[in-house]
Amino acid sequence: MVRKLQDYFVIGLKGMAMGAADVVPGVSGGTIAFISGIYEELLSTISNVNLSLLKTLKTSGIKAAWKQLNGSFLVALFLGIFVSIVSLAKVIKHLLESQPILLWSFFFGLVLASIIYIAKQITDWNFEAFLILIIGAVLAYFITTLNPLVSENSSSLFVFLAGAIAICAMILPGISGSFILVLLGAYKPVLEAINNRDFKTILVFMAGAIVGLLAFSRVLKWLFKNHKNLTLALLTGFIIGSLNKIWPWKETLTWRINSRGVEVPFNQQSISPFSFDEDPQLIMAIAFAVLGFVLILGMEKLAIKKQ
Repeated sequence: MVRKLQDYFVIGLKGMAMGAADVVPGVSGGTIAFISGIYEELLSTISNVNLSLLKTLKTSGIKAAWKQLNGSFLVALFLGIFVSIVSLAKVIKHLLESQPILLWSFFFGLVLASIIYIAKQITDWNFEAFLILIIGAVLAYFITTLNPLVSENSSSLFVFLAGAIAICAMILPGISGSFILVLLGAYKPVLEAINNRDFKTILVFMAGAIVGLLAFSRVLKWLFKNHKNLTLALLTGFIIGSLNKIWPWKETLTWRINSRGVEVPFNQQSISPFSFDEDPQLIMAIAFAVLGFVLILGMEKLAIKKQ
C-alpha cells in the first residue's frame, strides 16, 4: 500500500483519538481503531514483529525490514497516541471532574454508533453469532460491575503482569485497558510512576505491555482470519456490555481517599437521569450523545467514499 504524507497525518490523528480514549477508564482505544478502519492492519502489523523480521533485517537490510514491519504506519499511529496521552490527559481529566455527564454522553453516543458500525460487518447472523454476541455482552457487563481492588500493589512482577493484561484490553473493542488497571489496583501506581518519572516502573510496565501486545495480537489476527464473523459478533457484544460503564448518570455507593487526600467515587451504579440527585443536564447530554453518534456515522461515510 502506497501512502502519502497526508495519509500518515490522518493515521496520527486516529492515534490521537485512540490515546484520548485509552486515558478514560471505561472507553477502549480498540473501539476507536476499529471504527476508524485501522484495526485489522494494526493487528497484522504488530504480529509482524517476529523472528522472520530479524532474518529480513540480516539478509535484506533495514529498508526491507522496515517495509515488512509497516514501520511508517506504526510510527505515525504511536506518535499520535503518545502526543494525545501527554497533551490531552490533563484536559480529559479536567472534563471528567468538571463536566462528567457531558463527556460520558459524548462517549456513549460514539460507542453506541460503533456498535451499529461493527454489527453491519457481520455477514451471517446465525444462531452461533447471536450466542457469541450475548456471551460477549454479558461478560463485558459483568466486568463493568466489578469492584476495584482496595489494595494497590507496586511490585515489579505485578506491574509487568498488569501491563500485559491491560494492553490486551486496550486493543479489544469495548474493553477499557484503563478500567482493567483500575480493577487490578494498578492504575494509581502506574499513574504515579508517570507523574514521578519512576523510569524503572514505567519500563517494567512497558515490557509487560509489549509482551502482552505481541502475544494477544497474534491470537486476534488468527481469529479474524479463521472466524471473522464470530469474532465480529464477540466484539459487538463486548461493546454492548461496556455501555454500562460509560452511562452518564451514576449513583456513588462507596467513596475512597485518593493519593492527594481527596474523596473520590469508588463504587458506582448506573441510574436513570430522572433519579439523578443533581442537575442531569439532559438536553445537553442528549446533544453531546448525538454529536458522538453523528461523528461515527460521518467517519463511516468518509471511509466508504474513500473506498
